[in-house]
Amino acid sequence: MFSDKIPPRIARLEELAYNFWWSWHREARDLFKMLDYTLWRSTRHNPVQMLLEISPERLMELATDPLFLRQYDAVLIALDIDLKNGHLWFPTKYPDLTTRSVAYFSAEFGLHQSLPIYSGGLGVLAGDHCKEASDIGLPLVAMGFLYEMGYFRQSITADGWQEAIYPRFKPEEAAIREMLREDGESLFIPVEVGDHTVHLQIWHARAGRTHFYLMDADNDRNAPWERELTARLYGGDREMRIQQEIVLGIGGMRILRELGIAPLVFHLNEGHSAFLVLERARELVEAGQSFDEARRAVRATTLFTTHTPVPAGHDVFPFHMIEKYFHAYWPHLGLSREQFLALGSHEGGFNMTVLALGMSGQCNGVSKLHGEVARQMFQSIWPDRPAEEVPISHITNGIHVPAWIGGAMNRIYRKHLGPDWIERHDDPALWERIFDVPDDELWDAHLRLKRKLTSLIRERARRRRIERKLNAEQVLCAGTFLDPDALIIGFARRFATYKRATLIFHDAERLKRLLHDRYRPVQFIFAGKAHPADEGGKLLIQHVYNGAKDPAMGGRIAFVEDYDLQVARYLVQGVDVWLNTPRRPREASGTSGQKAAINGVPNLSVLDGWWAEGYNGANGWAIGAEQQHDDPAVQDAADADALYRLLENEVTPLFYKRDAGNVPRGWVQVMKEAIRTSVPVFCTRRMVKEYTERFYIPAAERATAQ
Repeated sequence: MFSDKIPPRIARLEELAYNFWWSWHREARDLFKMLDYTLWRSTRHNPVQMLLEISPERLMELATDPLFLRQYDAVLIALDIDLKNGHLWFPTKYPDLTTRSVAYFSAEFGLHQSLPIYSGGLGVLAGDHCKEASDIGLPLVAMGFLYEMGYFRQSITADGWQEAIYPRFKPEEAAIREMLREDGESLFIPVEVGDHTVHLQIWHARAGRTHFYLMDADNDRNAPWERELTARLYGGDREMRIQQEIVLGIGGMRILRELGIAPLVFHLNEGHSAFLVLERARELVEAGQSFDEARRAVRATTLFTTHTPVPAGHDVFPFHMIEKYFHAYWPHLGLSREQFLALGSHEGGFNMTVLALGMSGQCNGVSKLHGEVARQMFQSIWPDRPAEEVPISHITNGIHVPAWIGGAMNRIYRKHLGPDWIERHDDPALWERIFDVPDDELWDAHLRLKRKLTSLIRERARRRRIERKLNAEQVLCAGTFLDPDALIIGFARRFATYKRATLIFHDAERLKRLLHDRYRPVQFIFAGKAHPADEGGKLLIQHVYNGAKDPAMGGRIAFVEDYDLQVARYLVQGVDVWLNTPRRPREASGTSGQKAAINGVPNLSVLDGWWAEGYNGANGWAIGAEQQHDDPAVQDAADADALYRLLENEVTPLFYKRDAGNVPRGWVQVMKEAIRTSVPVFCTRRMVKEYTERFYIPAAERATAQ
């Protein structure tokens, strides 16, 4: 694509730009900054778009620049080492299994903000999982969608109401390439969706060694209403949702077959792709097996991860809709209508999670507490077993440390833990040495990240004001009055009612006393989106936004609109405290708090999700006790009071207790303990190794024995 533009000496810039490997390798990001720093910022850190816009003259200049060439050569050597897989954990430990892959199906992937095929935690977790698979050498292929309009861009009106904007995605500006046939023509895969055929175009992306195959129905072979299938992530009605899930599960499987990819193991990341198990069973039945034999074979090599402790979060379709789309399908399985519907029947509908649970040999939740909740939620599927024996285990989520660590913190870790700390970051013994880091050095590193955050917030507000998208009052709401020297508490996540974003507003007068303390002021930054159909979530945003506008709050509350991966990185690295207030036990995991903790940002959270395992009494603060009240209003009042007391009596006093050098040494000890206890345990290095050893390898061994 750029061969006529890029000089031969630096021709591999194109290869590097089209591999998201650069997004979690600092030296590669620095290389693209050297291309043109202004372009790096204006393209929102998108190397492909940079190569489109940069002048040939600038590229010619760089091709003879010794400093640039030295960095270029070093980055390409590092890329080649990773792609050749010689030093990595999986091929060293399991050399006989490197040629067959794990197929990882997910409705969303959060790789980078330039590829908007994610909405929140599920997609970011999937992206981190795939990046870590590359880092440890686990052969993995990922199946998902290319959404023409992605998830929506958020705009907040002057009265605080969220509006959803769907800009059309431009594939030519992202690090993806169209899959072609041998004759150079576009590759299309037909998939039957009910009584019509949808033709899927396939796009390919790479993140290190991990390959992504993204399905796209927006092409001329499809009718206009069929092209809408892959238009929006989590958009449309239930009819659209079942069509998307047929395409993801059944279409994804057929694409793997068309590409000649034969995975040993299949991993379903949530129930959206559960129809995959039916397609696998169909292949085996048509090859001569009975359905029971096919089900045993599918179960032996299928893993299902559920992420949702809220019943409403599980997709359920009415039986008549299942019959509409599958009446011609179940005969290929050798099943009657009643037998087919029984595969997913649960509480009066066809439940995708129930289908996945019944057809997967291994099932897990994403934290210890979530595993307990999931076993209770689906105990009725195994009525002869007590809840503790329901076959749903847990692997607690983690985060991809290289992708989320701040630059200033990385320099501290390189200096005091060793330049190879990334390679060893899942070793708990390494992190005992964090206490050897001088307090003032760690604090200075945090302050640099905090100033980067406040600078980003001011610059975003300035730019939107110039574009006439904000009035003067909205500029205030955007955070321009925030004091970088005062305590900043961050709350950023999807705005759903159970996450209780407005808990801090429960007692307005008590909140104002915290905000306006002359010597120890507290500030809050909020960010996040509500699902376009979630009116309750949008009302929460409006409540927060109107609080930020209130002159009585004095500009100490900010709402940063259009939350995405870029904003998330600045927030988890730059705030002083990470706040999380879900209604226990509805938070499955909550990985944003893990991202904060690895950067030395302590959590202030309800004991839910990962924090129920991570909190040790010295690495942050727990809101309330573990008891749960039946009355939500009583629970909210109790948790709000506990939150205020922690802020008044523990968090704020400790933050402002300084020595003669203005270093809060007691606070820095909490930072160090947060780092020590979070990095080696709540990282995807530990998580993906655990998936590999507990699930992937046993399943692969069963597959090779079949």
